[in-house]
Amino acid sequence: MALIKEITKLTDNKYVNLYYLKAENKKGAPHNYYVASRARRLEDLKCRTKANSPDGVIIYSLYGEDKDRVVLIRQYRYSIDDYIYEFPAGLVDEGENFHQAAVRELHEETGLDLETIPVETGYEKPYFTTIGLTDESCATVYGYASGKITEKYQEDSEEIEVVLADRTEVKRILKEENVALMCSYQLMHFLKNEDPFYFLQS
Repeated sequence: MALIKEITKLTDNKYVNLYYLKAENKKGAPHNYYVASRARRLEDLKCRTKANSPDGVIIYSLYGEDKDRVVLIRQYRYSIDDYIYEFPAGLVDEGENFHQAAVRELHEETGLDLETIPVETGYEKPYFTTIGLTDESCATVYGYASGKITEKYQEDSEEIEVVLADRTEVKRILKEENVALMCSYQLMHFLKNEDPFYFLQS
């Protein structure tokens, strides 16, 4: 098994930082590795704590009387200098559980209200997003959205268009647009099944 010998924090930012890991590979040879993390302190890195507490939350919500539309956002991302379709999402604040974060984030990004639904742990527990680059993990919250869309709660740094997509639009999005991986698989379920939340039923 590989071994981490020393960790150095290379940046000091509010939302994400870069850490250098001086390590040895499984054969004992020196190995350099870099990890981006939401952790603001070295001791909070998941490779140190061994605890998988969610940094963020993703919200998969249905909208409309027939629950036949899914709430998406079309957001500009600097990393690709383009727009991408995603589920509404955001960071979990200190002292906040991820269900509370989901309600808050959906309202901030879309203006909509979220009625969460209880699900088994395996469907909502935090999973790692891009483990080759970061120790970030996100939980998923499911529910039903209602209300009117507004941009007035968005931050100036956010460039977000709210999309209430039916199955025809979802099919087009998957074929033609940039889509976040965590969103794309759920959208495939949405296309296939009359009840998109069927898999949550025990």
